Amino acid sequence: MKNQEKIIALLNNIMEFELAGVVRYNHYALMVFGYGRIPIVSWLRSEANNSLTHAQEAGELITAMGGHPSLGIGPLLETHKHDIGDILRESLDHEGKARKLYYELLDMVKDDSVLLEEYARRMIAAEEMHAAEVDKMLRKPGDIEPFKS
Repeated sequence: MKNQEKIIALLNNIMEFELAGVVRYNHYALMVFGYGRIPIVSWLRSEANNSLTHAQEAGELITAMGGHPSLGIGPLLETHKHDIGDILRESLDHEGKARKLYYELLDMVKDDSVLLEEYARRMIAAEEMHAAEVDKMLRKPGDIEPFKS
């Protein structure tokens, strides 16, 4: 496969970014207070589990290609903003950055590996679905237009 080292490096970057998502969503879940705590905490913990699954999938592809999975973790930013709206906007930003990494992978492997192309497409779709859900959560009742950051 052409660019194998670059692909492995990008997959490691993806894995690190997704692991940062695990930490981020767990932190958010701990910082939710108020009447809506239970369903929001449950959703955030589910997102942490999804990020872990995504990181594991990237790691499996790295080792399948003969690479070595990183022990690193992507950037973690503590804004100290724990309002649900702030958390959701930060989540939307994080998922947008993840989606860019998957698009970068798709561009890199296009017409070279069906396995990696399909993986990248599936992850892009998952990130887009997540972003759509967060967008709906950020809308006010009765809003039809998508959230504008």
